[in-house]
Amino acid sequence: MKSGNINYAAIAATFFLLMISGQAQLSSTFYDSTCPNALSTIRTSIRQAVQSERRMAASLIRLHFHDCFVQGCDASILLDDAPGITSEKTAAPNDRSARGYEVIDAAKTAVENICPGVVSCADILAVAARDASAAVGGPSWTVKLGRRDSTTATRTLAESNLPSFRDSLDVLIGTFRDKGLNERDMVALSGAHTIGQARCGQFRERIYSNGTDIDAGFASTRQRQCPTSGRDDSLAPLDLVTPNSFDNNYYKNLIQRKGLLESDQVLFSGGSTDTIVTEYSNNPRTFSSDFGAAMIKMGDIEPLTGQTGIIRRICSAIN
Repeated sequence: MKSGNINYAAIAATFFLLMISGQAQLSSTFYDSTCPNALSTIRTSIRQAVQSERRMAASLIRLHFHDCFVQGCDASILLDDAPGITSEKTAAPNDRSARGYEVIDAAKTAVENICPGVVSCADILAVAARDASAAVGGPSWTVKLGRRDSTTATRTLAESNLPSFRDSLDVLIGTFRDKGLNERDMVALSGAHTIGQARCGQFRERIYSNGTDIDAGFASTRQRQCPTSGRDDSLAPLDLVTPNSFDNNYYKNLIQRKGLLESDQVLFSGGSTDTIVTEYSNNPRTFSSDFGAAMIKMGDIEPLTGQTGIIRRICSAIN
């Protein structure tokens, strides 16, 4: 490089190497020597929580998802309001919707009891999602570990980065693409809606739309618990058929125009993702495999590693 000139190619290459080296530090064996019983301790805690309330499995998977889409997988979603911190918990996509914080807190306490200050809240979120899936008959996968926790949270990013139940297919594809996830990843991850529930306020407009993209009988069934006004927090299962089992019925529902949320049904609405929905509806093994792979890929979104971030002692607050 000549004096006075800037070698942009070298700078870009260095930046790229720094990015991939940060992700390369994630490893499934990260705690093997520093906290060998971490994963079994988390698993026991998550299984107990799901046994107490089966719906919690869906909530824990969603909590990891909502964490990773805002600032990366850094446990920012767990932080409460504090000086300099605007909690993501009260952002529109999370308020009265995201749940399971106390389950993560309990798992963190259990791990802190055996290995103080070693295991991050971000990693506990990632492991909890995997263990929650397995606890309700869903896929398991090898979780890469070594994330560290953020010292910041941002309600503004949570409001803008998280998908909405009203999003069109094009908007959803763009939102996932911005996080390094392709259409197949998106459709696979959406399959988490084979378990869990949604609030009346999120699907009222759809079930009273008289649209051609919703089965009339399905709409009528959902209207019984969701009137045209009021009862906004009344819950309905995202999968009417097997609401407590992790299977591929979610995709069969979409083909029958029985997706509960607008953002569900747009995955099978004459667009580019129809073929993926059909494939998953016919092949549960493919869905299961792709879901695990997509969860691993999502867990790689902008992790804090090495000397960046901290290990929080309490997940809701900075040390």
